[in-house]
Order: sequence, then structure tokens, then C-alpha cells
Amino acid sequence: MILVLRALGVGDLATAAPALRGLRAGFPGRELVLAAPAWLAPLVDLVGAVDRVLPTDGLADRATWSVPPPEVAVNLHGRGPRSHRMLAATRPGRLLAFAHPDAGPPDGPAWDDDEHEVRRWCRLLHWYGLPADPGDLALRRPSAPGFPAGATVLHPGSKIPAKRWPAERFAALARSLAAQGHRVVLTGSADERDLARRVARAAGLPPDAVLAGRTDLAALAALVADARLVVSGDTGVAHLATGYGVASVVLFGPVPPAHWGPPADRPRHRVLGAAHRVPLDRDRAGGAHPGLAAIPVDEVLAAVDEAERAVRVSGAVTA
Repeated sequence: MILVLRALGVGDLATAAPALRGLRAGFPGRELVLAAPAWLAPLVDLVGAVDRVLPTDGLADRATWSVPPPEVAVNLHGRGPRSHRMLAATRPGRLLAFAHPDAGPPDGPAWDDDEHEVRRWCRLLHWYGLPADPGDLALRRPSAPGFPAGATVLHPGSKIPAKRWPAERFAALARSLAAQGHRVVLTGSADERDLARRVARAAGLPPDAVLAGRTDLAALAALVADARLVVSGDTGVAHLATGYGVASVVLFGPVPPAHWGPPADRPRHRVLGAAHRVPLDRDRAGGAHPGLAAIPVDEVLAAVDEAERAVRVSGAVTA
């Protein structure tokens, strides 16, 4: 058995897809078990490569694991030491992880803070002689259809307040896109339903445009897979858009696009961030990060036009 730890969220799983597929290719015939939150299972199925999910919420669930010692344990969760120790406690034949002075394999590579999340985990595998293609980000299409096909998905929420573009600007954006003929829907978690409703009311959208709290993960993936466009902050929905090749505009604030953004060579995915206007401060508390708050609506609309133009051009090339 190959045991892999990645007990995080949607974007974290999507960015680990190339590494998971590399492990599948590097260990053919072995059972690949992913320690991740149980609610992520529908997306794990769309990533492929994984045989089963070992339900794990964060780094406090080791006591609930019931697994035999794995042949190989792989830390795709973090730099250690807690995640390293969590896997080491399973008594693996070998631990693949970044080096850490307190709890790391002595042969592991050094951690690099200034590295894209996708490339980080591919580099880890490359260090150990395993394959991993950072461009292998495509997700399988869900079998169930989404809510409305061809919708423009706006996702105003985020678990991190500093990553939320102001609601009034999302409303202005929704109003402009609807006037251009976009069928706008608003997504989010159940906790973000009130935020989505405020945006919809301010934009003059009908109540049924609010899908926040009405989609499970599988339905959300299907919605994005069939969407015309996605506009969101730096959150999981943006990574779904990348995985399905759907035109997207991603708004960055406290974390630079160079660390979590879509591949720079894919023009249908546009990133906006204000690192050139104000310093990026990861530790700022309160509302939207100043860099994010500095992004005006007209700049987002221009990025939407660029992303959709790239889709039309790529469609003409392949036709």
C-alpha cells in the first residue's frame, strides 16, 4: 500500500493531482490510499489515480487510522514536522517527504517557500526518481450534469476574509455581465448563502441565481465543467476551472498568483492581483486584502473579455 497525506481542501487536492498521478505511474499495481477529508471523495474520483480515501480532517486524526504499515508513505500535506510524524507513526517502509531537521527523512529535498504549489509536489516526486507532470491538471468530467449548462459562475466567498473581493464589486460585475447576455449564477458554501443573496439583490438577479449552499461538491464540479466562465478569488472553484479548461478570471490578494495561480501559458485563465500596487501581507486580519480591494470592476471585465477571446481563438484553431 502507498499511503499519501493531503488532508486539506478543494484547491489543495486539485493542485496535487499531477503528483498523485505520478505516484500512480510510479507504483503500478499498488493500492494508493489518500488520507484526506471524506467530503472530498467526489473530487478524488475526478482526479483519478486514488484507490480509496482514508477519512482524515487535518493533522489530528491519526488516532482514527486503522491501516497496516504502508510500503511507502508520502507527505503531500506540508513541510513537517507534524505531518511527517503523523506518517512516520504508521511505520512505513519508506517516507517520501521534504527534509526537516526535527522530523524529516535525511534524503528529502529542501523546502522552497517561493514555489508554485503544483511544482512543489512534482519536485518532491522527481527528487525520489518518480514521474510527475506539472501540466497534468485536467479533471475527469462528472457523470451528473450541473445545474444550468453554459452559466457564468461568480464565487464571491472564501474561508479567508482577506481573499474576498468586495461584495459590491461582485454585484457590479454580475450586473454588467448579465446585461451582456451572461447567465450569471452565484456559488458558495451554505455559510456563504447570505453573501451570495446580497450580491444577487444588489445586481438585480433573480433568487434562483443563488446556488450557494445548494450544490454538493460533485454538483459544483459539474456546474463548473459546463460553465461559460468562472470569476472567483483564490479558492477551490478557480482550480476546478483550470482543471476543466473553462475560461476564468481569478482575483488574488494575500497570496501571489505565482504560488497558486493557473499555468501562465494558458490564456483562457486570467489572473489579477495588485502586488504592484501594495505589498502582499499574508498576516493581515479583517476584510479584503488591500491588493485585492484595489482591483476595479472594469479591470475584471477587461480580463473576462481576454479570457473569452482566448477561448474563441483556441476554438477556431482546433476547428
